[in-house]
Amino acid sequence: MTLRTIILVAFPVVALLAAALWTLAPRPRLPDAAAISAAYAAPLPPPDHPLAVYHLGHSLVGRDMPAMLAQLAGPGYRYDLQLGWGTSLKEHWEPDLPINGFAEENDTPHFRPAREAIGSGDYDAVILTEMVELRDAIRYHDSPRYFRKWADLARAASPSTRVYLYETWHPLDTAEGWLDRLDRDLPELWERKLLLPDLDDLTNDTSHRPAHVIPAGQVMAAFVRRLEDEGGIGNIRQREDLFALRPDGTPDPIHPSDLGNYLVALTHYAVLYGQSPLGLPHALTRADGTPATAPDAEAARAMQDTVWQIVTTYPKTGVAQ
Repeated sequence: MTLRTIILVAFPVVALLAAALWTLAPRPRLPDAAAISAAYAAPLPPPDHPLAVYHLGHSLVGRDMPAMLAQLAGPGYRYDLQLGWGTSLKEHWEPDLPINGFAEENDTPHFRPAREAIGSGDYDAVILTEMVELRDAIRYHDSPRYFRKWADLARAASPSTRVYLYETWHPLDTAEGWLDRLDRDLPELWERKLLLPDLDDLTNDTSHRPAHVIPAGQVMAAFVRRLEDEGGIGNIRQREDLFALRPDGTPDPIHPSDLGNYLVALTHYAVLYGQSPLGLPHALTRADGTPATAPDAEAARAMQDTVWQIVTTYPKTGVAQ
């Protein structure tokens, strides 16, 4: 038997064995329904001061969205970040793993090394997100474990720091349907695989503070449904307007445009401050100081209204319902 034949025969066996081992591996323990309800029964009190916020993630955080959020929040607000390209929470945590795009994404005065920053206790809120494809992150990057590591680091550093999970989205051209996946991924992946396993200490440790959710994916889905039901709103005509163009002018199916970043920044504001975004400014600048493409007054109002509707009907945001 030749080496090539051995490889061809052995590879499917090894692949099946790996899949079986993954299937049989211990799953994160989930609390019961009563414990989950209790964890999110009481809303968080809205902050009474400008916030200090830390963002850990990748290009779906980006530099422009946090800069827009800072403009919405107003004087006294400050933020820092660490980003990469498609970077998982595991890659941010483990010092020996490379972070693609680290130099490019963190070429900003707002960069602060993540372990130092989150462990400092200097922030009112720490916002974590996971790489997409989220199913790959869970399967190959041990997402539940590393979400818990970062959340515990923040909680141990300060008794007042709030931990948030930023729910993002997947490419517009996903074969399973973009809206269908947004509907399904929140309960099946973001909650059951990342958020809820982090609650397993609640029954034994009353100081274990639950993480809350910034439901940007749900806001995007709700706004797109409204946009398409109405045949366009103001200067936003289709879902693709929320997404960027590549340098060659072709559509980018996952990275947000200025309009998409504005919608996501509104969602962050509403959750972090527990306040309606209605009436907030809509002519903002990007992180480099250049004017962002702005929604007109009609579109901005619809975005702000949609954000508040979603945030106040999903108790895991921590906002009064």
